[in-house]
Amino acid sequence: MSITGCDNIKSYYECGPCILRQVKEVIDLSCNDEKLKFELMHNCMVHMAENFNQDSQPNKLATEVNQYIKEKTNCEDAYLKQKEMSNEIALSIMAKVRDILKNDDSLETHVKLSIVGNILDFGVYDVNTDFKTLINDNLNRTLSINDIEEFEKALEYHTELLYLADNAGEIVFDKLLMEKIKDYGVNVTVAVKDSPIVNDACMKEAIDAGLGEIAEIVSVGSDSGGIVEEMFSDDFRKVFDESDFIISKGMANYEGLTEMNLENKDVFSLLCSKCNPISKSLSVDVGSFVLKKL
Repeated sequence: MSITGCDNIKSYYECGPCILRQVKEVIDLSCNDEKLKFELMHNCMVHMAENFNQDSQPNKLATEVNQYIKEKTNCEDAYLKQKEMSNEIALSIMAKVRDILKNDDSLETHVKLSIVGNILDFGVYDVNTDFKTLINDNLNRTLSINDIEEFEKALEYHTELLYLADNAGEIVFDKLLMEKIKDYGVNVTVAVKDSPIVNDACMKEAIDAGLGEIAEIVSVGSDSGGIVEEMFSDDFRKVFDESDFIISKGMANYEGLTEMNLENKDVFSLLCSKCNPISKSLSVDVGSFVLKKL
């Protein structure tokens, strides 16, 4: 089912080199054996050649090569240091963020600050990116797509929310939005990854960020990059099917949701559009902040 108002996120040609860039980075972070590195890259390229086409789901394809590298290297958490750094960056900016909220405590400001956190993304940027500068430069960005009225109506109507988390570090910003959502009398359930993939938030990162203080934390049941429906655990399938109000953070979750039937669900995507394919699908410029009802 194609989501109303945007293209179904199938693969663009740019998705190929983007996934392979990430493959190289994950391999370098996972092992030092040059022979094994060559074998991993070769086999990932073969998998891409066999499965990368205009109908392939980019986040699913990226998940498959990441899972393969993890299995072959026995490196469970290649981005552990980067995740720790992401949390440090997020926390170092919190004083400035709270000053912004002192001046404007609106729902829209909380949404924008949550999206600022989506910049912390090693799936798009490399490990040498100056994230602190990037975030500081975007603290006052406006929303290019702004469905805030529909979002507030949903908050006033529903009492339960499923929040699809994205990255470590980012969830520190998400916590502020969840606190604001609680003011509407909405109970929040946060979904994180079952085990590490790139710098996505898992249970440990969610607990460390204090999300357990304001929300129930559940696992999607896999180490998928974003939402990959066929990788849901039975438990999470039940949670997702019973959720009629959903917040989706980030591009990979957005990609995955475009493959799903969202009929009778209020779903809102919050993201910073960091690549051409996502920007094309939303008809926005790269770097745009988006709050979109799907």
